[in-house]
Amino acid sequence: MFAVPDNTLVTAENPALRHPVRVALEFAADRDRWRHLLRYDPDQRFSALVDSDEQQEVWLMAWLPGQHTDLHDHVFSTGAFTVVSGSLTETVTRRAPDGRAVVEAHALTAGQSRVFGPGYVHAVRNDSLDPAISIHVYRDGGREMRPYHLDALGGPVRL
Repeated sequence: MFAVPDNTLVTAENPALRHPVRVALEFAADRDRWRHLLRYDPDQRFSALVDSDEQQEVWLMAWLPGQHTDLHDHVFSTGAFTVVSGSLTETVTRRAPDGRAVVEAHALTAGQSRVFGPGYVHAVRNDSLDPAISIHVYRDGGREMRPYHLDALGGPVRL
């Protein structure tokens, strides 16, 4: 589970400014808000907009086994995603200060979250034999994805 210290959160008076993990967890727990949107597409990861306002977009994603995103960042967006059911693997790539490539894989199960910000390069994949569902929160620019490829020596390179 992703821990968010209480002292880093804005109070409930302005829910749009709550930490994106808190928002993702809230939507994940309230299945009545998105259950009617859920679909599985045999050809690609399914996504549907659940909620949006001037501060953020909340998306539902459904992943069949083997479905994945390519390596990407979200340009200027910040946000988080939470696994609702099943499991996903997030692979994060970056260039270390010494210039070498760093690749980290994070196995996520239901209730676990990850955060991202500008320049955060990652790919998400359902490596399991079961479907997975996730909720994604995007702020400061929406869901745009900018593609990358991984240089094994130097790290992620924007296409």
